[in-house]
Amino acid sequence: MKLPPIVSAQEWEAARQELRVKEKEVTRAHDALAAQRRRMPRMEVEKAYSFEGPDGPVKLVELFEGRRQLIVYRFFFEPGVTGWPERGCPGCSLMADQVAHLAHLNARDTAYARVSRAPQPDIERLKARMGWDVPWYTLTDGFDADFGVEQWHGTNAFLREGKRATRGRAPSTRGSPRFGRTRAPRRRTCDRSGGSGHRGHSSRGRFGPAASGAAGSVARDGGGRVAGDRRAASAPGRLE
Repeated sequence: MKLPPIVSAQEWEAARQELRVKEKEVTRAHDALAAQRRRMPRMEVEKAYSFEGPDGPVKLVELFEGRRQLIVYRFFFEPGVTGWPERGCPGCSLMADQVAHLAHLNARDTAYARVSRAPQPDIERLKARMGWDVPWYTLTDGFDADFGVEQWHGTNAFLREGKRATRGRAPSTRGSPRFGRTRAPRRRTCDRSGGSGHRGHSSRGRFGPAASGAAGSVARDGGGRVAGDRRAASAPGRLE
């Protein structure tokens, strides 16, 4: 990668001030878009969608866990996905690693859940292996097709009014990674070599060909970091 030139302190400050003007323009545009997003009309969910949870069948409204809002992420872990049944979709797995402790969402009256086609025993096994402690349900009907996440991962947001659920904004597949912040610090750096796509990054680590797929297997990604069973690499006490 060709790096930016080295300049004097005066030239560097002039370039920084020029960039700040553009950054402020982007910030204002982002704020305006966020306001428009909040004003987007809702769509009532008319079908009685059903999911399989660790304790049996549940309806969509039960995924709210009594809260007002619900975020549902479509995670590809099922027959036909590369790595099945030992691993899930690499991009989905990278996203899953970035979900913070749900107490922060729950405190804002928001629930979070993942849905996949995998049976519950496989989901529970993957959760235990990777150290993911979030609600995760099995799809049993056409929910994914009806909400635009049948062919690719994605996130849908819902609002609950009593026993009625309505659909709010549904981020595009390009918008979903904004829920994760792993790459955010790198957007502030000069050198972004070493991989930029979430699938490419993950394929060099525990989800790619270098990993054997068995719990506890270890491989090294392009940056030399150890990857394998997440429990071996996680900081003590970290929750997802």
